[in-house]
Amino acid sequence: MTLWTMALAAVSLLSACKDDIEMRYPPKYELPELPVVEGIHDGQKAPLYWSIYEYAYEQERAGVSSSDMDFTEAQWDEVIDWVATNLKPYGYDMVCTDGFIPMLAQDASGYMTHYGSMSLKDLAAKCKAKGLKLGVYDNPLWIHGPRETKIEGTDYTFGNLYYNGTTEIVNKGTEDRWFNWVVSENPGAQEYIDGFFKHYQELGVSFIRMDFLSWYEDGKDRYIGVVGHGYGRASYGRALAYIALSAKKYGIFTSLVMPHMYNDAEVEARYGNMVRIVSDTGGGGWWHCSAQDKGKSYTTWPNCMNQFDGFKYWSHIAGRDKVILDGDFLRLNTFDNDNERQTVVSLQLLAGGPVAVADQPSSIGDNLKFYTNSELLALNADGFVGKPLSDKLGDNNEVWYGQMKNGDWVVGLFNRDENTATMTVDFSQLGISGEMNVRDLWKHVDEGKASSLTANVPAHGCKIVKLTK
Repeated sequence: MTLWTMALAAVSLLSACKDDIEMRYPPKYELPELPVVEGIHDGQKAPLYWSIYEYAYEQERAGVSSSDMDFTEAQWDEVIDWVATNLKPYGYDMVCTDGFIPMLAQDASGYMTHYGSMSLKDLAAKCKAKGLKLGVYDNPLWIHGPRETKIEGTDYTFGNLYYNGTTEIVNKGTEDRWFNWVVSENPGAQEYIDGFFKHYQELGVSFIRMDFLSWYEDGKDRYIGVVGHGYGRASYGRALAYIALSAKKYGIFTSLVMPHMYNDAEVEARYGNMVRIVSDTGGGGWWHCSAQDKGKSYTTWPNCMNQFDGFKYWSHIAGRDKVILDGDFLRLNTFDNDNERQTVVSLQLLAGGPVAVADQPSSIGDNLKFYTNSELLALNADGFVGKPLSDKLGDNNEVWYGQMKNGDWVVGLFNRDENTATMTVDFSQLGISGEMNVRDLWKHVDEGKASSLTANVPAHGCKIVKLTK
């Protein structure tokens, strides 16, 4: 993980980029006939939750090895109480593990049972006692238990799931790095994946964040290079189909992380509830929100390096009852000022993405108020998904807009520039006719009737309004 973090910090010049949102990749790979999973996106909205990411990331930066890293029961108790008291009243209903800390299989099932010293069963019970859900960072294509472990309902063992030389791989002569992967063509693979979701459903887990999908598909990484076998497009598509079938069966929300999104995300948008569309949060701040590789997009993961570009680049695949776009974790304590904090929270909510709080009780400072703006969080409860007025990547000034279920409109003016900008949008440009009542959702002030909006938006700031008849 240290190597990975260092690689993410580097500026990559390995791939050509394009400045436009011409994103419908021409078909490159044929897929086998795959199952149809009905209703996977129906009624789904982006989650609001807390993640351990910042704690683990900073531990790694401080030189703590993965094998020595932990989050104790007392630390979990503190966080769960803090989330239940400060965030749950505003709709945040989950805490979630992440990578870094050892993921251990300590019973006969062979599936993950402990995150460091913490039993997931006990952690789920602690969350439930406070009215919260538990999300877990794991991947149904990772093998945690011993090879001799039996796959429930079959005569196969975990050993049957490994690459055995009989299937075609992308990178011959290269060994897999870090992970033991399930080869989806192998006998027992579908049953193993089904058992994975059954295991978590029985633990009381309702959300799985599955990472490093690009490594499975073609064994390549834009930062490091070749990182493993790469099991190919057909195997990848089949694996996600099995995952979708079992996740739907057991009522578990799936978050897909590090996918290449080939063929205009045809597999990910079809089989995942939510998909990461930007590089890792890392040190956070305006760099991750707007500045990193601004205006550039790449053909492999991560397609975009900052949240603004990622949400714009993939806005055409999102919408109500469609796949949810994930801008990764927020660390408000890493931003330079309140204008930036308002902007980064507003962007997630206008794009229909999750708000994943990674600030810790010890690092949040006085920034909790930016996560708990009830008027903005109403967009999440509504299932609102906005879109940009312009699809051009790298714009300094951005307009986002969309309509709520009750007919109200929400419009956001974002200034990504280093200086105050006067921004104007006529409501007719958005398909809105006549005058509307205008309410500022950060100032909580009614601003009268208008048929257009003009504002002096500070550097890195925003103006978010709701329009009603």
